[in-house]
Amino acid sequence: MPQSAAKTARFLIIRFSSFGDVVQSLSIPAALKQKFPAAEIHWITRKDMAPLLNNHPAIDRTWAFDRKDGLTGLIQLTMQMRSENFTHIYDAHNNMRSRVIVWILRPLGWLGLGPKFIRRSIRRWRRFLLFRFRINTFEMPFSGQRDLLEPLQTWGVSKQAPPAPQIFPPTDNLHQAKEILGDFTSAVALAPSAAFALKRWPVEHWKELIQLLPEQKFVLLGGPEDTFIEQIRTVAPERVLNLAGACSLAVSSGVVAQSKVLVSNDTGLLHVAEQLGKKAIALMGPAPFGFPSRPSTRIMELQLPCRPCSKHGQGPCVNKEKFHKCMVDITPVQVATELELLLGRS
Repeated sequence: MPQSAAKTARFLIIRFSSFGDVVQSLSIPAALKQKFPAAEIHWITRKDMAPLLNNHPAIDRTWAFDRKDGLTGLIQLTMQMRSENFTHIYDAHNNMRSRVIVWILRPLGWLGLGPKFIRRSIRRWRRFLLFRFRINTFEMPFSGQRDLLEPLQTWGVSKQAPPAPQIFPPTDNLHQAKEILGDFTSAVALAPSAAFALKRWPVEHWKELIQLLPEQKFVLLGGPEDTFIEQIRTVAPERVLNLAGACSLAVSSGVVAQSKVLVSNDTGLLHVAEQLGKKAIALMGPAPFGFPSRPSTRIMELQLPCRPCSKHGQGPCVNKEKFHKCMVDITPVQVATELELLLGRS
């Protein structure tokens, strides 16, 4: 693109959800700015995800869509956006809502007119080959951020994730996190939950990990539905703080920011740690598309012929030798050893 055009470029990123995908997508604005330093970057996302975009220096404006407003509300919001005269649109979500936005903002797109446009492919055929026939045509190692950035190479944007940090918790969220943590500031954060049970390291393994490090304080993070996390706290209640359901996503990000290390299943908080540049241990099991992308994260996994077995880890487990082997056979001793190394202990 000529330099004169780059100066007037105005980008729209479309990514509504989920938590982990939005957090990984936070590398997109900085990557665009690396190529187009003078560009203006807008982002439309779901209202409950909008706080994650706060304070990002590469995002000029966030458009928040409330799901309660339905299709009518989405159309009205998009009609307001028409006056922005976007020059580039990146549909990083690729669902019906994102297509509605593109249809309105680029009505003559079928003629090749209007803003330049890229839609991220869902790669259904590749996924079918992988999960049905164990034929892997994806670039290895898996990387969630690389997959989000790769389509932008058409515009000369690098598929390498820009350096951390790429998430910037507001000061008030950091203060809230510090008040909630109290004496547990600079503890080790644990994220034992995940959207699907097969992505979760066993509860008994989390308990044993805590017992293997008797001098260490831990903070447990999760959502209000993760009542099972209280079982983990009971193994050492004097040095384990359970914050599951007690913090918003933004405050939980602040907790991760003030922790020494995060140990996590394949879930959104893992990507928060990555985007903060925090050290983390990722316990990776059945799903391939949320893999960490930064060297600050130590990936722990088992090389099994049955992995990966499903897009989100929704199952069923297909290992005939042992149920949930990919997670069960990552031992607490192995994780404790890696954790002590990250904490600077031999």
